[in-house]
Amino acid sequence: MSAKRAAASHRNPIPTYAVVMAGGGSTRFWPLGRANRPKHVLSILGKQTLLQATVKRLAPIFSRRRILVVTGSAHENEVRSQLPFLPSDHILVEPLQRNTAACIALAAEWLATHVGEAIMAATPSDHVIVDAAGQRRTLETALALAAAERCLVTIGVIPKRPEAGYGYIEVDARVGGKFPSAHWVKCFHEKPDLATARRYSSSGKHLWNSGIFIWHTTAFRDALRQCEPRIAAALEQVWKPLRGREARIRAAYRQIPSLPVDLAVMQPLSMRSDAVVRIAVVDGGFDWIDAGNWDAMAALWPKDEAGNAVRGKVLAIDSRDSVVYCPDRLVALVGVDNLVVVDAGDVTLVCPRERAQDVRRVVSALQERGWKSYL
Repeated sequence: MSAKRAAASHRNPIPTYAVVMAGGGSTRFWPLGRANRPKHVLSILGKQTLLQATVKRLAPIFSRRRILVVTGSAHENEVRSQLPFLPSDHILVEPLQRNTAACIALAAEWLATHVGEAIMAATPSDHVIVDAAGQRRTLETALALAAAERCLVTIGVIPKRPEAGYGYIEVDARVGGKFPSAHWVKCFHEKPDLATARRYSSSGKHLWNSGIFIWHTTAFRDALRQCEPRIAAALEQVWKPLRGREARIRAAYRQIPSLPVDLAVMQPLSMRSDAVVRIAVVDGGFDWIDAGNWDAMAALWPKDEAGNAVRGKVLAIDSRDSVVYCPDRLVALVGVDNLVVVDAGDVTLVCPRERAQDVRRVVSALQERGWKSYL
């Protein structure tokens, strides 16, 4: 590269954008989370919602004009009210829920249309991260790696325990050079059984999959075309021209499958010998909790002397290690341990903590019965 071009490149680096994925439902956080009140717009840890806390963590790296939020049409007004400082056109609205592959692809196409070449960092809106500075350092490493290698980058977390509720990333050789905390990815593994999770967590070669992704928009679009061409073809050029845009997006979403980006792109790409781009993972040097269900609150809420994690007024007699949410009424526990108890006003949930993942089955049963007022 000539000195003149190098100077121009230094003055005009590839712009970086954050994409906050805020379109998911709250089936595992029922009954507080409902169809019109998803988990990320709730204040379950303090005054800020999970969505607001996510954007606040990103703000030191990305300016307000470099943050996009992708949400569903049912939640658009709430998201806009919680983030009034974002430019109006930076809140992208999905007409239907189609999981993270479509969500990220929609944002990548927006960037391709409005910005051109860019690097995007896509992050869920419902993670709990106390060490915000540590996350930012990890993100900056991942952004630099994506720029240097033009690869797809994800962030992995060193397992602290066997966890069957998380996906895992199996690492290969180190990337080396300026990136000592990065490995090339050997394979992605979906949520395992507990025995396999124990093996993964002690192997030294597996990381928890955080669901945070960083890449060039062109690299991701190439990978999507190779691995899931239905989504790529349906959404390509969907943002232009302006006229008829909403109808085009609705038509595109009716065509595409509902797939997480891990299954649509990352896992199949890692297994291809002819992959168009490589995949790397950066070890996340920060605390990370996927607040995916009520059991996760045991690590986040204050506990009484018996280990009960509580939000509200609870009288616990000979009762230990439960998670209780009761903001408006007293809940009394007598002689019970390891429960989840959630009082949402019109609904009360009670289940063993180890069955917290199964709360989604309640939502399915309510849908089957047509009890829409509780959804």
